[in-house]
Amino acid sequence: MDNRWKNSLYSLILVSAVALVWWWRQPSNINMMKIEGETMATTYHITYFDAEQRNFKKDVDSLLILVNQSINNYNTTSEVTRFNKSNSGFRFELPYLLPPIKVAEQVFSQSQGAFDPTVMPLVNLWGFGSQKITRPDSAKIDSIKRFIGFEKIKYNSDSVWKLDTRAQLDFGGIGQGYGADVITDFLKSQGIKNMLVELGGEGMACGINLQSGKPWELGILDPNATPEQQFFKAFISLSDKSFTTSGNYFNYREIDGKKYSHTIDPVTGFPATRALLSASIFTENATTADAWGTAMMVLGHEKAIELCKNHPELGVFLIYSTPDGIATFATDNIKQYLTINPSSGLQ
Repeated sequence: MDNRWKNSLYSLILVSAVALVWWWRQPSNINMMKIEGETMATTYHITYFDAEQRNFKKDVDSLLILVNQSINNYNTTSEVTRFNKSNSGFRFELPYLLPPIKVAEQVFSQSQGAFDPTVMPLVNLWGFGSQKITRPDSAKIDSIKRFIGFEKIKYNSDSVWKLDTRAQLDFGGIGQGYGADVITDFLKSQGIKNMLVELGGEGMACGINLQSGKPWELGILDPNATPEQQFFKAFISLSDKSFTTSGNYFNYREIDGKKYSHTIDPVTGFPATRALLSASIFTENATTADAWGTAMMVLGHEKAIELCKNHPELGVFLIYSTPDGIATFATDNIKQYLTINPSSGLQ
């Protein structure tokens, strides 16, 4: 895959999994397995415990090929590409396109359109897709906004179709989370209970780390980090939860000296300009968490905090800027599992 797919799907999910792996100390009865590879223009890392010491790399790679064949917008033969090129609809051939569509519809509705997988034409217009272009004019943005909106997409158990022939789907906001969920479900089907699945910096923490006898520990990247020098703002201990962080750390465009976020607000058609620097979401599956992370970056921290009151199923950690510096917010259901850099406290 090329950088276009990376820019689309690598949504800057900047939770870096810190697996407590000490191979040189590993007792013979722990049976820790570790596999890694490349997919979606990024990498995956999986640590799991298996008494039979089975290596599932071939199975995982085969599954990810099928997932990409369903949701990869830059694969010219993928299901989503064929749907986007069609004037009407598409009948599912693989079982990997319908699930993210269902999650997308749910989060689109609950976020009042802040997460919208039909936003791809605007993403491309702002130069975050296949072409790097100058700042678009308002007239062009307004013309494209006419066919943005998930309400223009309909589906049932075997097909997806469009009410406006110009509508398109883009799974850049949930693709990596969905890939992690597919891997997790497969490993569970093989009897694996304790595992850390990380794809592009997001995924699932199941059971515990049998090496340490504790939940899995993950680091949340500091907004001041750079691609060359990465350090953490906070750490969280997780068991049977997904993890994902959306942020504008590294992925932005600079036009005429001004930086534009890669997160596009579907309502305005412009890159979201918020004080919110990153949104980490912890919930039952990585697909849903991934979508909510994108939605909260669009909403901004004030609306996101209000939204959390109606969604107790979400664990949320926000990092945002204020006139006095960096501040944080965490929902009550994750505060006891967080350790935050003392430079800022829980709000």
